[in-house]
Amino acid sequence: MSASAPEERPPSPGEPLSPLRAGVQCFCTVGRGLEPFLLREVRARLVATEVEYISGKVFFTTSSDLAMLKQLKSAERLFLLLKRQPPLSISSGSKGKMFNEIQRLVTGDPMCWVHAISIWRSLLELEEKFLPEMAKPSKRKTGENKDTITKKLKIEQTLAMPVDTECQLEKQKNDKIQEHKNLITEKENFQEEKSENDGHKEVEHHQGKFTFRVSCRCSGTIAKTFTTEEVGRVIGIALIKQFGWKTDLRNPSLEIFIHLNDIYSVVGIPIFRLPLASRAYIKAAGLRSTIAWTMASLAEINAGAVVLDPMCGLGTILLEAAKEWPNAYYFGADISDSQLLGACDNLKSAGLMDRIELLKVSVTELPLLSESVDVIISDVPFGKKFKLRKDIKSILHEMERVLCVGGTIVLLLSEDLHRHLEDCKESSIMWNSSKDNTSEFKIAKHVNAEGQNGIQENVSSSFQDHRQECWDRRPCSSTLVQMECHKVSLGRTEAFISKYKKIHASGRRHPS
Repeated sequence: MSASAPEERPPSPGEPLSPLRAGVQCFCTVGRGLEPFLLREVRARLVATEVEYISGKVFFTTSSDLAMLKQLKSAERLFLLLKRQPPLSISSGSKGKMFNEIQRLVTGDPMCWVHAISIWRSLLELEEKFLPEMAKPSKRKTGENKDTITKKLKIEQTLAMPVDTECQLEKQKNDKIQEHKNLITEKENFQEEKSENDGHKEVEHHQGKFTFRVSCRCSGTIAKTFTTEEVGRVIGIALIKQFGWKTDLRNPSLEIFIHLNDIYSVVGIPIFRLPLASRAYIKAAGLRSTIAWTMASLAEINAGAVVLDPMCGLGTILLEAAKEWPNAYYFGADISDSQLLGACDNLKSAGLMDRIELLKVSVTELPLLSESVDVIISDVPFGKKFKLRKDIKSILHEMERVLCVGGTIVLLLSEDLHRHLEDCKESSIMWNSSKDNTSEFKIAKHVNAEGQNGIQENVSSSFQDHRQECWDRRPCSSTLVQMECHKVSLGRTEAFISKYKKIHASGRRHPS
């Protein structure tokens, strides 16, 4: 990976300190299979410490600024970590008791919220200068009527999602007994924190102006017991009662991310409103940008290299590569007019028209000299519309032809194509395992022997046919050696990123 570690520098005079300069805990969501790539990336780009990963997430501590955080390319979303703890214990008791356990995820440590929201607001101010909905907040009345709060709660939760009968009864019971007490207790806690730390003053003063929504994911045992709607509703009720916030499903000030499964319970706040994977420079979405960048990162793109995507589609791979490794020459080819038009729109949007050249040609007939390309990166089409098993041999041979010795090919393959190439690799081992090195060599010896008996012409014709038959049965590639293979998730489907190197041909030639 070419991403280099940034140098730490002192702030310039008058430059605001990064809210993360002291180091805070964060985590990123990431597509399955890309966790090792993101782990290396956060270490290289962010000089992160305490880096570890589990399926779908990478946790780390960093003091990098916003500009560096936005440069993460293999991550989906970036969050401030509020809480990470072992999985919730799902008992056979009433739902009300289990809902109380879920609520404690967000109510158990109010000071954790004060600290996290202080950092979150500081980040927003650095990125957007000021948050419009919080610029001139009205002062919250300390003795706000309990009935008004309850009414708002019912309206917001009704708009948000259908109310479960048992949960609603539990909520009404808790409202009457605990609501007023909880509100007073939390105000006292916030007031105490205010006196201890002046830096939290603004957060506490404006807490009533926050609007929020809960994004919830459940998997494993808990998903069999509760729906994400139920969990989200319970968490939302707890936050409204605890802090007096208001829900807004469409355009909230704050998003609360909750993920519950059999391994952990995680609570976080997104640092950026838009996912990192949503590239501003991509107009027409094609291949997932995180997958495209990961493929390019494996390709070893050096300055001056010639890089080709012979089935470029909308050009996502070329865009990601050219943005990260600008000192190379990029070419994209496709046979589809609509795909090339979309790719052209993307190049214009990204400002890369002068760095990437598009060609309308077939991948099996590339108008390029042999061994003229240093790197090939491509998403090999697959799915119901694409049946390439029959054609994959000719596609690979054309790629192999234009690739220079020592060059790299990185392909995204379906599980079916991956298995097919694995079978080809086994055939290649069998092909080269004979004592006489090649089947062609053994046949040639037989022809010469028969030729001495006066039947050179007939046997020679038979030999040519046999040699052509052997060539047609040859493995998919004779000079491409697989270096790496990574299984990745594309949502509902799985795929493989495979990296190959071209080696010197060992005396094998195409028949004349």
